[in-house]
Amino acid sequence: MNFKSSFKGYAERVNKKLDGYLTAQGSLIESMRYSVLSGGKRFRPVLTYAVANAFSTDFNRVDSSACAVELIHAYSLIHDDLPAMDDDDIRHNQPACHKKFGEAQAILTGDGLQALAFEVLVNDHNLDPETRIKLLQELTRASFEMAEGQSIDLSVVSQAIDIETLKNMHRKKTGALLSCSIQLGALLSSKCGVDDVKILNEFSKDIGLAYQIQDDVLDVLTPQNVLGKKQNSDIDKNKPTYPLLLGLVESQKSFQELYNRAQEKLRDLSVNADELQALVAQLHTREF
Repeated sequence: MNFKSSFKGYAERVNKKLDGYLTAQGSLIESMRYSVLSGGKRFRPVLTYAVANAFSTDFNRVDSSACAVELIHAYSLIHDDLPAMDDDDIRHNQPACHKKFGEAQAILTGDGLQALAFEVLVNDHNLDPETRIKLLQELTRASFEMAEGQSIDLSVVSQAIDIETLKNMHRKKTGALLSCSIQLGALLSSKCGVDDVKILNEFSKDIGLAYQIQDDVLDVLTPQNVLGKKQNSDIDKNKPTYPLLLGLVESQKSFQELYNRAQEKLRDLSVNADELQALVAQLHTREF
């Protein structure tokens, strides 16, 4: 089966839903639409749909969670790009939000997207109140950990740190929201039992860390026009990265081993995990 068409379908579905949530008029709508709808891999909502699909869950129950996690991701990128943070001018091969609309408007755009993410979940009447509360708890936890990871990231610039500190930072800054994407899909699926939730939790930790190590590697190896942002940006800012601490070859080996371990864990699920396996395999070979 060609799962790539499924992943494309998930991305198209969430894009349509996001477009619908971003139609209201207001002073922020142009910058919000620019930041959310102008690019992005949609990997996080694709994960949410794929997990839910493994347990035969109605996608009408999944749409709000898929949109919410992408809105949080979009807000985080806007704030990360700000001069006071990572100071990046390019995102998705176009000017970052603060370069297009100014720093103040970019901050407010991120704030608006974060608020909208929670509003989307709160107002989803396809879900019972108890499920909505559980989803909100998971998204809130992940959002806080993501901010905490960014704080750690800023605090260690130009400092020598060990690999465990770097892992902890990455598990929070990048891994928390990836893990959340998976857990949202599990929470929405009535057929997902306790053992399956545990397996998916461990799976999500592995791919969350693998994804960030791979990002560190791609930041070195991938040209800017493919990467969609400035190449070697972390190294230029004296940030600790896996290639700097372990070397490029060992870093590549590390994320490949984590992806392989994640795929091994999927074999223990009570349902067919072929689509999730294919998604991890696709990550192995991503270029941006």
